[in-house]
Amino acid sequence: MNSVDGFFEELKKSLGRRNRLPYQIAIAFAIVMPAGALAQQVSVEIDNVWVRASRVELAPHEKLAKREYPACVVVYLTDAGKTAYFDAGARTIENSSDKPLEEVVIELKPGAPRFPAHPITLDPVKLDPKYHTVDFENNRVRVLRTVLEPHIKSPMHEHPSYVVVYVTELHTTMALSDGKLVDNIRRRGEVAWRDAMKHSTENIGSQTAMEIQVELK
Repeated sequence: MNSVDGFFEELKKSLGRRNRLPYQIAIAFAIVMPAGALAQQVSVEIDNVWVRASRVELAPHEKLAKREYPACVVVYLTDAGKTAYFDAGARTIENSSDKPLEEVVIELKPGAPRFPAHPITLDPVKLDPKYHTVDFENNRVRVLRTVLEPHIKSPMHEHPSYVVVYVTELHTTMALSDGKLVDNIRRRGEVAWRDAMKHSTENIGSQTAMEIQVELK
């Protein structure tokens, strides 16, 4: 008998012992729904006044309960970092495939404060179009895909505040506008928040680096 069958069997046995029912249910749920089960599926990576970014990991044919989401950007880590935008509404996250699914869901919080004016004059898409491309853009976000081959260095460029999702493992250095050099070693799937910044990036690793940048408007 599996744990689910055991739960219902215990529930049926307990119907005649009402004083013990809460105890029996608690024990059964401890077997069927161990503490942290949801946390194993969804882990919050960023939660600030503008966004809530969560990592979702589902086994084949597993799904999360339907719930209301604000407008979202989704980065599918198990599908080469493909991206999608969903308007606000009720939605179920489901893995309909036969392989494990991992994705990053970036919820755009409604009513978030507006960012200070930060005109972008050094647009990476215009300055370095071979390595910086636009997946999509709307009135909420611009989603960039940066792909740097080994030892490629991007020119100095700017971003508004953004979320970055690292699609591959990478080792880059970022030269900031104030002259500071940042060593940036990342694992595949890491997520980070960046305030508006100006920098150049060099891939000092031995493999092609890919990241998704979700710029907020």
